[in-house]
Amino acid sequence: MIAITRLLCDTIGPGDHLRYEKKDVPRPVIVWNYTRQCNLHCLHCYASAGSQRTPGEMDTTAGKAFMRDLADFGVPVIMFSGGEPLLREDLLELASFAGELGIRLVLSTNGTLIQKSMAQEIKGIGFAEVGISLDGVGANNDYFRGQKGAYQAALEGIRNCVAAGLRVSLRLTITRFNYQDIPAIFKLVEKEGVNRVCFYHLAYSGRGGSLQEVDITHSQTRSVVDMICEHTLDLHQRGLSKEILTVGNHADGVYLYLKLREQDPARASKALELLRINGGNNSGIKIGAIDDLGNVHPDQFWWHYSLGNVRQRKFGDIWTDTSEPLLRGLRNRRGLLKGRCARCQHLDICNGNLRVRAEAVYGDVWAEDPACYLSDEEIGVIK
Repeated sequence: MIAITRLLCDTIGPGDHLRYEKKDVPRPVIVWNYTRQCNLHCLHCYASAGSQRTPGEMDTTAGKAFMRDLADFGVPVIMFSGGEPLLREDLLELASFAGELGIRLVLSTNGTLIQKSMAQEIKGIGFAEVGISLDGVGANNDYFRGQKGAYQAALEGIRNCVAAGLRVSLRLTITRFNYQDIPAIFKLVEKEGVNRVCFYHLAYSGRGGSLQEVDITHSQTRSVVDMICEHTLDLHQRGLSKEILTVGNHADGVYLYLKLREQDPARASKALELLRINGGNNSGIKIGAIDDLGNVHPDQFWWHYSLGNVRQRKFGDIWTDTSEPLLRGLRNRRGLLKGRCARCQHLDICNGNLRVRAEAVYGDVWAEDPACYLSDEEIGVIK
């Protein structure tokens, strides 16, 4: 994640300590995709979620044992995701159990099932944040979500969460069909009292793996990042406290640093320090994922590759086993990266970007990330 508000405005968000504090042995934030069942059918779903549960899905008992392991290992945050997590009847029971163990709770949902009573229950359990996905405004969102009326239902969910006093984070995956909706998304955030927005760059994974042609171009990406920065600064200058982030492309951090270096060298220096502490892409380092069957992945986009299963080994044992080749490689990439990534002068703040995207395009985990939009001059490949 690139915290745009922190880098541009020096505004500290609730999760910034996870990104910008030095720790000798960082513990990962965990995304638990604890069901693959969903009431929508999103075109870009990395989990390839469907209308039915997967046979062998972890049950409540297995889930509690798993969360005890997470607590013992010192995991700071668990994000309940899916599919659609609200379709499981034990969500609140499991979340309450995790909270009692001292793990910070985050919910990732499409928002369409959050009625007023559910928002109050989510608040009562102690969720620190509810992330609700929108992929455009109105019919644009409904097209990507695969259901007419999904936008209005999600908007109602957002309003119910805000009314209940929950911190709400809106998530949007950027494609060529919705990037022009970004100004409208900022207006929506301001109007509805949303606290946080995460703009995701498209990951070529799951159903999203077949949507490479709908990704925006490099020049469009630069324009989008500029647009997000302009709106972020506007909110800050008007005294509106909103946290804005981009996700899935650490070239954004380099791009912001280079722009700041020209415009505000003092802020650029501070931004560079923060970006170096964060270390760039943290798949297999500061973030991990567990699917509905208990398989452990380096992040939520690696469903096709398992590091082990939490029903067979403790999570901490899996996560610290550096004999696993992919995990070992992700934690020490410099000698493995190829192409432009291998020669980039900003590896300390990008770390080779999203490896699963390189694999999807080139069939090689260590190839250059095709979504890097920086020029050869900007990354120091040519002087």
